[in-house]
Amino acid sequence: MITLEETFAADADALWAIVGTPDRVDWVPGVTACEFDGEVRRLAMPGAGDIAERILSLDNDARVIEYSCIESAAPLEHHLARITVEEAGDGCRMIWTTEVKPEAFEPFIVESMKGCLERITELLPN
Repeated sequence: MITLEETFAADADALWAIVGTPDRVDWVPGVTACEFDGEVRRLAMPGAGDIAERILSLDNDARVIEYSCIESAAPLEHHLARITVEEAGDGCRMIWTTEVKPEAFEPFIVESMKGCLERITELLPN
């Protein structure tokens, strides 16, 4: 399992407004478009191949979203991700876990997650 934790000098609600909105993807590098039908979001990713993710749970009070990749160019056997946003001192913390099989895809997933964290830092108010 991959686990990334990042602390931001921003309000937890500001971070949640970014990652907890299923059709908001400006924080995901490489995504050029998103369609969300209330259950599945389809991401256009030129060069990497389009993907579809099923939103399994979305809890705005607890600030937790879980999703699973259900269609991708990569032959994934299993994918499950969870993002939790919580208060942390004067800012907030994001805990992002991802299970992926085959494990050979983990390095690609980690790099993608790190790119997302960098983009979130740029989007959050200072």
